[in-house]
Amino acid sequence: MLHQIIFFLFKLRLIQPSEKTIILWEQTEQVDKLEYALKHGNYKTRKLAAEALEHVGKPSSIPALLNCIYDKVHNVSLACLNALERINPSEEIVKNVIRKRFIWDKETREKDTKYQENRNKKHKIYRWERASKKSFDRVKEQLKRPMR
Repeated sequence: MLHQIIFFLFKLRLIQPSEKTIILWEQTEQVDKLEYALKHGNYKTRKLAAEALEHVGKPSSIPALLNCIYDKVHNVSLACLNALERINPSEEIVKNVIRKRFIWDKETREKDTKYQENRNKKHKIYRWERASKKSFDRVKEQLKRPMR
């Protein structure tokens, strides 16, 4: 009963389901709730839902997992890819998963090379003088001089 209330409040976007709730949905194989959490949860909830769908292993959750592999959060995408590989879908889906992993590898290699190139590069930083700072320094100098 409590978990039904939690799902209702989650649908109203008032709370996020806890890890225990997602584990219960996994054990009772409530795939619809897990798919909803995969689509509408925060990044932690989406990751837990993808891992739960991986353990449930029902082919009906493949479309939701395919939508999730292009998630902005890398860990969520990785969990969805792992779930798709575990479910053993068709050859076309495996090709998409492999392509996505190669794209990630390529992007990380490009970032590393760009970082190594710019690592020893010195950047010129321009500092503009502000009039208020200039006048403050002038007043400060005047205060240091003795009064006549």
